[in-house]
Amino acid sequence: MDLKQLNAFIAIADSRSFSAAATKTGLSQPSLSRLLKQLETDMGVELVDRYHRPLHLTEAGTFFYDKISAILTEIDTVTSMTQRLSTPSSMLNIGFVPSVLYGLLPEIIAMLKQFNPDIEVNLKDISSYQQIEALKSGEIDIGFGRFPHQDPWIQQILLRHERYVVALPKAHHLAHIQEQRLIDLANNRLILYHQTHLPIATTVSSTSIKPNNNTKSRSAEPSALSAPITEPLLHLFAQYGISPFMTTTVSDLQVALGLVAAGEGITLVPASLKTVRTDQISYQRLVHENVTSPIYLHTLKDFVHPSISDLLSAIYQVYEQRGITYRQQKFLSQP
Repeated sequence: MDLKQLNAFIAIADSRSFSAAATKTGLSQPSLSRLLKQLETDMGVELVDRYHRPLHLTEAGTFFYDKISAILTEIDTVTSMTQRLSTPSSMLNIGFVPSVLYGLLPEIIAMLKQFNPDIEVNLKDISSYQQIEALKSGEIDIGFGRFPHQDPWIQQILLRHERYVVALPKAHHLAHIQEQRLIDLANNRLILYHQTHLPIATTVSSTSIKPNNNTKSRSAEPSALSAPITEPLLHLFAQYGISPFMTTTVSDLQVALGLVAAGEGITLVPASLKTVRTDQISYQRLVHENVTSPIYLHTLKDFVHPSISDLLSAIYQVYEQRGITYRQQKFLSQP
């Protein structure tokens, strides 16, 4: 058994076709067939049922595929990390989610360049979920995200919690109210925009409050939990036993704010976005102190770019200047 055989099997299993796998790998169909046959002979197990179109994996093949895929991914990750360790790059590749860019990230990068004028920085707009694979592949060295991750290759620290604000059309009857309650917003269409959901299902009360014409006079207190909710904005409402009357899901935050500006609904966004479309949108504070969006910084466990220490120093310096509460932390293996 060797890597060529394993990669051939993975390509065939993914493509469910020798011809498609040949196109993907650049190998001929006879070569792929020979590598697969050698692997099956070495193992004494039939992995692919060749008599169906598209090809099917046998039960043993499905089990082997699930396990060997993870192992090959680890091999690729270790290879990439080893190459980066032997020839470290002077450039710091930073992944970020768009909401962070509207906040303090530009100030942080400017501060970083004050600390280290010679540093090269490359910024990449990439979702929290995609950042994990990008870290493993070497596409980025560090990532700013909004969600916690549990991955054996990744370490992360919580930078701070940023409060949500409600975004309402300027003509909305609640647009002038400076302190908002979630229960008062529940009769509106809530626009959802997160592409990454909470990694662990959170539960909410099975007797959640349904909005009605009297919602203004009803209180919203945290309730007992029972039904799974992983969509981040719905989770915030669910913490108070509230189920919004209607929702619309869009592709990203900018589209969500565009719909709010057009009067098609409301949404919740981190406070750093309250300078966007201010001629059309009213941003108002929420009274609930625990309705926040965390900001995480994550990198690999076994390879910390030498410039990350300067980046963290820049982050905390900006927080000091802005009077933001934080708890100073370091990554393991940080220089």
